Amino acid sequence: MSDTSTYPLRLPRSVKTAVEKLAREEGISMNQFVATAVAEKLAAMKTASFFAERKNRANMQAFRRLLARKGGEAPREGDER
Repeated sequence: MSDTSTYPLRLPRSVKTAVEKLAREEGISMNQFVATAVAEKLAAMKTASFFAERKNRANMQAFRRLLARKGGEAPREGDER
């Protein structure tokens, strides 16, 4: 038994037509296309949330000190700002 549930989804006709076309071109079902698209969106939102939380914990003064420290290698050609 798979771990799935059903959800009736209403799409504008133009979106449904585009999804059907792309799914056909990819050789997958419309359901698989929509499920993958939703999973990708969830991953993107979770990633954005992760980095926003990390940004809030950042110590920008320490970061600026690190960038301003002496030593190390000079930037290579093409690495300049």
